[in-house]
Amino acid sequence: MQTESYRPWMKWVLIAAASYNLCWGGWVVLFPDQLFELTGIATPLYPGIWQCVGMIVGVYGIGYGIAAFDPLRHWPIVLVGFLGKLFGPIGMLWNVLMIDPSTPGRLPGEWLWLSLSNDLIWIIPFAGILLAAMRNDSAPMEDSVPMTIAEANQAFLSQHGKTLSELNRDRPALLVFLRHSGCTFCREALADIEVRRDKIEQSANIVLVHMGAENAETHKYFTSYSLGDVDRISDPTRKLYRSYHLRRGAVRELLGPSVWWRGFWVAIVNRHGVGKLGGDGFQMPGAFVIFGDKIVKSFRHQTAAERPDYCELVR
Repeated sequence: MQTESYRPWMKWVLIAAASYNLCWGGWVVLFPDQLFELTGIATPLYPGIWQCVGMIVGVYGIGYGIAAFDPLRHWPIVLVGFLGKLFGPIGMLWNVLMIDPSTPGRLPGEWLWLSLSNDLIWIIPFAGILLAAMRNDSAPMEDSVPMTIAEANQAFLSQHGKTLSELNRDRPALLVFLRHSGCTFCREALADIEVRRDKIEQSANIVLVHMGAENAETHKYFTSYSLGDVDRISDPTRKLYRSYHLRRGAVRELLGPSVWWRGFWVAIVNRHGVGKLGGDGFQMPGAFVIFGDKIVKSFRHQTAAERPDYCELVR
């Protein structure tokens, strides 16, 4: 695993969050009725319950203060806070939009401003800390000098015991580097290859590269796409990926607006779904036509959401 220091802004964000939570929590504990009076609604019958909310918010502040010493190491504290800040506004919107104003106990619309300062302004910086922590935690040690393509092709074997060099010696091979197995775009790619397999194999052998271990679960995964017999190469340390100069993606390439939109469409509308992280979640995919250990054509994704035309690539 790589170890990298955190950015200075992460520390200051958490210090600010700690200060805010301690102040807000202290205010609610010491003056439990004031927020209700300011927003024109009846004070709670049991103020002690509302004071408990203030106490919990204050405890979060202590947690953020601890996390500020090393944001990447203490990412679980940030994650718990992030989830609260994500779901809090959802609950508030539901209260304001879905509950009839005449319903007893409904909170007034003015409380939406509370979500702005308590939750919304913190979501993006907290997400940035979590992404940095994930990237730091999931990255294996990089080779100082990656193997050449010829060296890598000789070194890596498929589940059938054939080297990659053998698989592109007598005819071209379509070499498809997949993202982690839970990625909806990885699942879409396998479904595309399943549908177009016969046409692709008229021009090239198909070789799949994945980051999982080679075991029964992996075989079941590829068999679910009728690709269990296709040559595949396990590369959990990503050495083959690096030999083909496939890098780890930036936030824009992995989580940009277009990626989110297409991810929703692929996962929900097209029903490819998502699964647990099986490999480096930041690794970018790619596709190559190779022949005689030389790259004939290539498709290097600009975002994780791009969809290659494999038939066009092997033409």
